[in-house]
Amino acid sequence: MDIRFGYVAMSVILEKASPSKNVTVKTYSRLAETNPRAALSKVCRTASENLANTLRLLRHNRASGVKIYRFSSKLIPLATHPLLSGWNYADEFKKELATIGSFVQDNEMRVSFHPDHYTLINSPREEVLLSSLKDLEHHCLLLETMGLGPAARLVTHVGGSYKDKEKSLKRFLDNWTRLPPRTASRLTLENDDKTFTAGEVLYLCRKLTLPMVLDIHHFRCNSGCDKLEEILPGFLTSWKDTSLPAKIHASSPRSPGDCRSHHDYVNPTDLYPFLKLAREFGQDLDVMVEAKQKDQAMFRLVKDLAACPMIRQTGPASLSFA
Repeated sequence: MDIRFGYVAMSVILEKASPSKNVTVKTYSRLAETNPRAALSKVCRTASENLANTLRLLRHNRASGVKIYRFSSKLIPLATHPLLSGWNYADEFKKELATIGSFVQDNEMRVSFHPDHYTLINSPREEVLLSSLKDLEHHCLLLETMGLGPAARLVTHVGGSYKDKEKSLKRFLDNWTRLPPRTASRLTLENDDKTFTAGEVLYLCRKLTLPMVLDIHHFRCNSGCDKLEEILPGFLTSWKDTSLPAKIHASSPRSPGDCRSHHDYVNPTDLYPFLKLAREFGQDLDVMVEAKQKDQAMFRLVKDLAACPMIRQTGPASLSFA
């Protein structure tokens, strides 16, 4: 079993390369009151810097043997805000986005977005659903403008329980029909740490023929009646009709008293038992490391796991489990 590792958005190794610089609504509005052109120019400069830093990060990844990477969802500040509803940012930055996409394709990288927590497909409130659909379409548009095919995915959670999980699951299925096909075809669903378990997410993935991202940390916090050995076959099978290995998220709790928050690094003992279990199925695996120390935590985890039985390091961000 070959295992590749990646990290989320930011590097703690590469200096001054944030892809998430922001322009607040307050700052934009204050500038726009006297000079709308200057306000938009500030947003454009910030977005241009985020995109340039994204390309720097991708070059850092290539040099470091990293094939898995999650883009920042803050690449284009205020992209979906009503104040900038007439701004064609995809056209504004089509050259920069195309350059990023070409680099990803040329170096055979697996990339994704994880829209923010306010993206709630199962919301009972129409305005929240419409905002969520808009946000998903925004992420999809960025990937399309990059020229990336359906292997570039969006990862999202199911949403809230709204005091009735059964109704909320049904509402997710009902609201799903309102997603444009081009957006729906990129989505993957992930179990969360307090509401929807891996088993419930797998149920939706089977109903909608979607791949599932299995978060091992979330499973530990919120397993319900699920057992990993029962979830694994369906999770792996959900990826069979894609061109991609199954994907998991890995992290460690910040402390015994704070299970849900992420630690700076990942304890290999929080992942190794899962890898041993997955190894029995003989399928390759991609691991997204979700830790505060970003790429540094990822590289350390790979080295730590390489010291475990039957595991051999094949690159700075890859392993083979014999």
